[in-house]
Amino acid sequence: MQFKLKSINSLAITMMLVFALVILFFSGFLDFPTAHSSIPSAYNKSLLLPKSASHPFKDLFGAYKSWDSQVGCNKFRHTHQESNNDSVSFSSLQDVFGEIKCSVLKIKHVAVLVKGWTWVPDNLDNLYSCRCGLSCLWTKSDVLADKPDAVLFETTTPPLMRKSGDPLRVYMDLEAGRKRSGLEDLFISYHAKDDVQATYAGGLFHNNRNYQLSSSKNNDVLVYWSSSRCLPKRNQLAKSLLRLLPHHSFGKCLNNVGGRNMALSFYPECAKDPNEPPKWWDHLHCAMSHYKFVLAIENTETESYVTEKLFYALDSGAVPIYFGAPNVWDFVPPHSIIDGSKFGSMEELASYVKALANDPVAYAEYHAWRRCGVLGNYHRTRAASLDTLPCRLCEAVSKKGGINAKPF
Repeated sequence: MQFKLKSINSLAITMMLVFALVILFFSGFLDFPTAHSSIPSAYNKSLLLPKSASHPFKDLFGAYKSWDSQVGCNKFRHTHQESNNDSVSFSSLQDVFGEIKCSVLKIKHVAVLVKGWTWVPDNLDNLYSCRCGLSCLWTKSDVLADKPDAVLFETTTPPLMRKSGDPLRVYMDLEAGRKRSGLEDLFISYHAKDDVQATYAGGLFHNNRNYQLSSSKNNDVLVYWSSSRCLPKRNQLAKSLLRLLPHHSFGKCLNNVGGRNMALSFYPECAKDPNEPPKWWDHLHCAMSHYKFVLAIENTETESYVTEKLFYALDSGAVPIYFGAPNVWDFVPPHSIIDGSKFGSMEELASYVKALANDPVAYAEYHAWRRCGVLGNYHRTRAASLDTLPCRLCEAVSKKGGINAKPF
């Protein structure tokens, strides 16, 4: 009898403990994470999203103020001090800040003639004063550069042969899967491995825009997307995410705003000039700025191919949700984008975006880089952009001797 009584007491105690644990678990006191709800490690190093009630917000300045009081620039700089160190270098970007030995320049003035139709903006035409006293004329006019040291081709291939005394042949391909023409003396692309690199960052991709940015963010519609080149893979990727998030799609692809060019109907203040017919790019930054997030999907996912799709979103004051280059973090400021490839599923990504949209402090963390001056490798990205291409190309031409270079 004594043995049976002891067994019954043990069983009763065990059942009471199990019952207590069940109560604690369902009351939320104990929290066991699931494999599907965890935030990717890339985002664990900064603010974790709150587990308490959400705090929807519209005022971006109010979010900044909350972030300043709870986190602040000193902590952010300390967290990202390594990425803000100038000694950090990446193979993804050429070292345009590197010292140059002036003795390697063979000519003191270089004239570059841009040939044929090209998207390169006209306001790049100028006479530049470069390092080591080198002067650089970049022009589309053969009147100004009647005897150029180099001729730049982009939409057409260079001539088959270069004879002695002919200008160097420069070929540029900034599209995904860049390909040399096989006829050039110098090759320009977005990739660091080529002769001269030109990234999509910088100011020349933002000409003639309305730069009025809104400090008020939409709460009901979270994501901006605009694409009119409906590539099947990109369209499917966008559809799989956007079906889970409130969004506006302004382009031809997956349009849900009643037609193309509707942005000015939503945001008339974004008109650049009311006396001129609007162009789709006039209002781009201004319209984007009303949204907390901008979906940015590259045409092709390939190394170092980081285009204006991402930099437009950054410059508009939105947080990009990015799908593209696997080494994108080499080109952008620390904690500035949401890398969609780091999430296990679209559902997981959408849940993260929704939670972030309702947490002003965590959201403001994505803007801290610009407010605290923590650029990381982004300053190298800007320095290697199209803005600085003339001097960097002229240096490369001068090193070869321009028209004095021996033909192959």
